[in-house]
Amino acid sequence: MPCCRTGRIANAGMTQYKTPISVLVIIHTPDLQVLLLERALHPGYWQSVTGSQENGETLIATAVREVAEETGINASERTFRDWQLSNTFEIFAEWRYRYAPGITSNTEHVFSLEIAQALPVTIAPDEHLNYLWLPWREAAEKCFSWSNRDAILMLPEKAAH
Repeated sequence: MPCCRTGRIANAGMTQYKTPISVLVIIHTPDLQVLLLERALHPGYWQSVTGSQENGETLIATAVREVAEETGINASERTFRDWQLSNTFEIFAEWRYRYAPGITSNTEHVFSLEIAQALPVTIAPDEHLNYLWLPWREAAEKCFSWSNRDAILMLPEKAAH
């Protein structure tokens, strides 16, 4: 579906708002190098892959789609780890127009994806300016989001299981 500049989705003349359910996908290597992306609208704000669930989509399908869209990594044949962890947080006021009136919070579900080695990625230029791979502690320190930071700090324990 084509997306208009307001963040709402055009759908046969109707406006469809983003669903306040999203995924956070921590992409990492076996030695816990973590991929971070720099937000285009907020230079200096670094994060893991994130994105909203679309209607009729499972959370894992959202994770696969967002990884492909934001990094170019074909994750459809890779194994995601569902952490069975979710965080609810207030949506920044500047992004609330993307959601139906009255929606002020989002529930984010945490996943991880291990890949064999740090590799170049193809960022979505409308969403991100740059990417980098960092050791997990440094990656956690660089994240602007508390939920992203906290998840990366849990990575050694989660990756070991």
